[in-house]
Amino acid sequence: MVQLFESGAYLIDGKELIADNADAAVQVAAKTGRTISKEEAAKQTMAYKILQAHNTSGDDEHLKVKFDRLTSHDITFVGIIQTARASGLEKFPVPYVLTNCHNSLCAVGGTINEDDHMFGLSCAQKYGGVYVPPHLAVIHQYAREMLAGCGKMILGSDSHTRYGALGTMACGEGGPELVKQLLGRTYDIDMPQVVAIYLTGKPVKGVGPQDIALAIIKAVFANGYVKNKVMEFVGPGVDNLSVDYRIGVDVMTTETTCLSSIWKTDEKVQDFYEIHRRPEEYRELNPGAVAYYDGVVCVDLSAVRPMIAMPFHPSNAYTIDELNANLDDILADVEKRAAVSLGNKVPFTLRNKVRDGKMYVDQGVIAGCAGGGFENLCDVADMLDGQSIGDGRFSLSVYPASQPVYMELIRNGSIAKIMETGATVRTAFCGPCFGAGDVPANNAFSIRHSTRNFPNREGSKVNNGQIASVALMDARSIAATALNKGRLTAATDIDVNFTKPKYYFDSHIYEKRVYNGVGKADPSVEIQFGPNIKDWPSMVPLTDNILLKVVSEIHDPVTTTDELIPSGETSSFRSNPLGLAEFTLSRKDPEYVGRAKKVRAAEEAREDGKCPCQADDEVAAAFNEIHKLFPDVKASETEIGSVIYAVKPGDGSAREQAASCQRVLGGLANIAKEYATKRYRSNLINWGMIPFIFEPEKLPFANLDYIFVPDIRDAVKEKQPKVTAYAVKDNALESFELEIKPLTDDERQIILDGCLINYYKSH
Repeated sequence: MVQLFESGAYLIDGKELIADNADAAVQVAAKTGRTISKEEAAKQTMAYKILQAHNTSGDDEHLKVKFDRLTSHDITFVGIIQTARASGLEKFPVPYVLTNCHNSLCAVGGTINEDDHMFGLSCAQKYGGVYVPPHLAVIHQYAREMLAGCGKMILGSDSHTRYGALGTMACGEGGPELVKQLLGRTYDIDMPQVVAIYLTGKPVKGVGPQDIALAIIKAVFANGYVKNKVMEFVGPGVDNLSVDYRIGVDVMTTETTCLSSIWKTDEKVQDFYEIHRRPEEYRELNPGAVAYYDGVVCVDLSAVRPMIAMPFHPSNAYTIDELNANLDDILADVEKRAAVSLGNKVPFTLRNKVRDGKMYVDQGVIAGCAGGGFENLCDVADMLDGQSIGDGRFSLSVYPASQPVYMELIRNGSIAKIMETGATVRTAFCGPCFGAGDVPANNAFSIRHSTRNFPNREGSKVNNGQIASVALMDARSIAATALNKGRLTAATDIDVNFTKPKYYFDSHIYEKRVYNGVGKADPSVEIQFGPNIKDWPSMVPLTDNILLKVVSEIHDPVTTTDELIPSGETSSFRSNPLGLAEFTLSRKDPEYVGRAKKVRAAEEAREDGKCPCQADDEVAAAFNEIHKLFPDVKASETEIGSVIYAVKPGDGSAREQAASCQRVLGGLANIAKEYATKRYRSNLINWGMIPFIFEPEKLPFANLDYIFVPDIRDAVKEKQPKVTAYAVKDNALESFELEIKPLTDDERQIILDGCLINYYKSH
């Protein structure tokens, strides 16, 4: 089904793979009649060509990328624009699209969502952007319909910014990276490795794009095979997939932890752009005659069967047939994972979902950028036509990804077919994907064609004794399960005639409702502020030495951004940095906020010119020990902050709040064995936090310990790869080394200045 090459490989004419071994050069020469070096062939990937076309550095290894277009949703754009405004924003230099698909229906506590939306509209008018009102489109569907272009690059403040199937290299990053683009700066990365996703065969009837995606994620996530690399989809199997199908696979590449994705393009992609009235955005993309890839993932599409990703990660995937045949063993494994993720705070089991040897689910949801596409919902309608989902516990809801998609589904009768079954149809809204819509009942089990199934992401609250769980499935198998009133069923078990109606894009709704101010910035427009929209608090430059208190210690194999800052109802405070920060780690470590605030109080005393030792007895005791070895260190000149330890933090969402909430609570650093994604590490840096690495299993410190790091400013400034730190123990300082992985010159200066806002004020 999915095979990984142990080495790199050459791709000849986009069709034939030659593994990189001792005979590779001879085989390539025999096939092509010429000798080509690995270095030269690596420049023949689509990814290399697109990246270099956007690189402004003049150095093909150290890139400074400028993107063609930017996009954000309403969880992130207020903070981004506020940061840019504080840094000197005058106008949007490239098209910047502000969508409102994340909190459209979630006016819960602390803010009126329309305040944020009107802030976005007024900023689009003032700075020359695009504003997409609530319920018209989820962020990525609008980008597909109106922004993507072959050979273009798009940067978005949502992790699932992926438009590779349309020939567009897109990256999901934290807000500060968009701020850099808004201020005319660049996205600085080393040239990433490129991995070929080599597709062969054709999916069998009933297998959908989510099945293909989950099979790939299962194969590459745990081993990091594509981490921070570009996935390049090639091979004869691409021709056997519709564009909607390719999009459904592509959007899930984020869950592999890759940097971006790109697909070869063909007449089907050309037809997509023509349907969407943007034919000028099409051009054919293919790798060169001989292209070299740093790895290869071979996927036999015909061998993939309907999949299910069990809680609590998209990579925890099985075929549905495998799950049904091994229920006891697999459910036992899920319970073990739950014990780690939930910390045994609540009892968890799915064994009570098994009746007469069959697995039953409570809820089905098909939504958002992954599930809400036209082809998915047409196939669902065909499967459900004339049937009933029943009047029992099981429910089904669908969310078309945009109003144009919704309108066409109405016109071709698909919506009627779905609704006649008892299923409900909603507007374009990302709610189920982040815990703000269709939150399951306590102990319920939801199957979803959405992007993630992390712990609590569906909206349950462990600290209140509530837990539910989500499994990811393709829309077709969700429909098959609905036909059986919630009994888990693979779509391949259902005999159905898929009608495959043609899609007709109606742009009138956008033309009538979307504000397009690109190239029409109006400085006279007054930005509309709601009472919950607050400025970022001030942050100080890094001092020569720092004192850190460990305020949370997490030993889960992976810590997601949803655990660092929960989504859902907490996002009502998204435009209020301090208000949102109150929820930091609230579902993982409820004591974190209080501990961090106590540390911040000592630092605030220092910044006010008071002695931090008088503000906090623990700080005083720590400095007493420090002075035994470092008598000249002054508490008044030593920044005091908090730090968390996590094994592998940062998987999941790109939203920078996972870092900024730590920072506004006084966080100065993270210590990790490794960082799950580039985007989370970048978020830490942009908010002035040091991303330390400590790889040994045995920690020299424990939760609530203090760590003294002398000469840290010089270490950052002088590009030292390691620093000596000291765990402050009773009557002793225990030394150990913290690693600082390579930083760009700008990243170093941002840390030295205290955050990106300070950096732009002084540079």
